[in-house]
Amino acid sequence: MDLLYDTLFNGLAIGSVLVLAALGLAVVFGLMGVINMAHGELMMLGAYTTFVVQNIFKAVLPDALFPIYILVALPLAFLVSGLAGLLLEKTVIRRLYGRPLETLLATWGVSLILQQFVRSVSSAFAIGLVVAVVAGLMVPRFTPKAWWQQRWTPLLGTGSWVVTALVGVVLASLLGEQRVFDQPWFSARNIDVTAPVWLRGSIDVGAVNMPAARLFIIVLTVVALVLVNWFLQKSVWGMRIRAVTQNRTMSDCLGIPTEKVDALTFLIGSGLAGVAGVAVTLLGSVGPNLGGNYIVDCFMVVVLGGVGKLAGTVLAALGIGVISYVVGSGSLLLVWPGMPEGLNTVITFFATTSMAKVLVFALIVVFLQIRPAGLFPQKGRMVEA
Repeated sequence: MDLLYDTLFNGLAIGSVLVLAALGLAVVFGLMGVINMAHGELMMLGAYTTFVVQNIFKAVLPDALFPIYILVALPLAFLVSGLAGLLLEKTVIRRLYGRPLETLLATWGVSLILQQFVRSVSSAFAIGLVVAVVAGLMVPRFTPKAWWQQRWTPLLGTGSWVVTALVGVVLASLLGEQRVFDQPWFSARNIDVTAPVWLRGSIDVGAVNMPAARLFIIVLTVVALVLVNWFLQKSVWGMRIRAVTQNRTMSDCLGIPTEKVDALTFLIGSGLAGVAGVAVTLLGSVGPNLGGNYIVDCFMVVVLGGVGKLAGTVLAALGIGVISYVVGSGSLLLVWPGMPEGLNTVITFFATTSMAKVLVFALIVVFLQIRPAGLFPQKGRMVEA
């Protein structure tokens, strides 16, 4: 029985990471209908932000402050991933609303760009990129408004971004000639984040051994769920988000700034991905391909739970996490040693991480044949005709 509790706790911890990872996607995909294939890379940015914060605490601050670096990394990861998502929404997504195929392809391209970014970014690269982005965003503010109300405005917008990008490339090339600016920050290899001392031990509850890091992830997931639910249900902007989700045209007629609502929704969803990235660093090493390990699972969670339903997202993520761990780790064979021979053969066949994922996806496909709208289908005006 103790082994069963240990197995369920570890599965719950894995499911909690998946809840955090899918929560941001549930906000963006579920509430806005945007297929963001770069969501996993926003998690990666959160993980790398944690790595940078850790190194800063090691190199600059007193050793006594190192145990709190993870608490500093959480809001910073939210901010970095949120701003990256906001930039993505303003530059790419905003022009593709209502065009799911184009959105999927564009965000997939962005995910590849972000992966290569962390592999090759240097100080020169970063400075050139920041200058190009800031200049591109500021061009409309320092040019006559009449220019942006003409038939050739789209050409002007594209041209301004091309020019600012060239300025950034030239600046990065000039700075790259100096060795101090040309050193890469990261590489293609995985990085390791050292957990604080208070997250390295374990807590015994009865006969169940609970690793502190995984317990912290579960608590972090609960806090994130409570805050997101409060924001969507009780805050003014949360009600505006739900109004735009139900009827964008009517919300626009009533004076709700739909473009600001879209931007805020994307910022929050992307920021939550960054928080998930912090949690992932506590489970092992991370690298540029981190996002690819989670993006499919996240979409499965959102679809299985019911599009736009946070409760469904939680249940689906925990269910997938627990089943994947119990079957993939082979723990079920130890918990139930007397299982029938035929079932034992099947479980043994799926007792690896990759095959357990195949089993879970197969079960999801079968479930969706019976209940296509997921665990919690949308009702009433939430359903798009």
